[in-house]
Amino acid sequence: MLRFWETRFSQIKPLKRGGGRRYYRPEDVELLRSIRFLLYDEGMTIKGVQKMLREQGAQSVRGEPRSAPPEPDASPQAPPTLELGDLREALEDLREAERVLSAARRR
Repeated sequence: MLRFWETRFSQIKPLKRGGGRRYYRPEDVELLRSIRFLLYDEGMTIKGVQKMLREQGAQSVRGEPRSAPPEPDASPQAPPTLELGDLREALEDLREAERVLSAARRR
């Protein structure tokens, strides 16, 4: 997943050493955690996070709060409402991820 995200988010730039090994610095890991939070916990799309990074910069995205476990007596939250356009965009992202993974497997 990390290599796929590197193709989608130009701000992720691990150091590459001999043998093609990638070394992620602490700020890279922090950015990756923030992107994961926005995608999986906040329900944003890849394009939405790309836009946020473009407009606000990586520094502001790194400052995103981490999700906390719900309070034991907290009432369950309703699932987010998705628009048809959001679903189509998510499907497009999944298809692109599938193409990238298929190409990587063929190597």
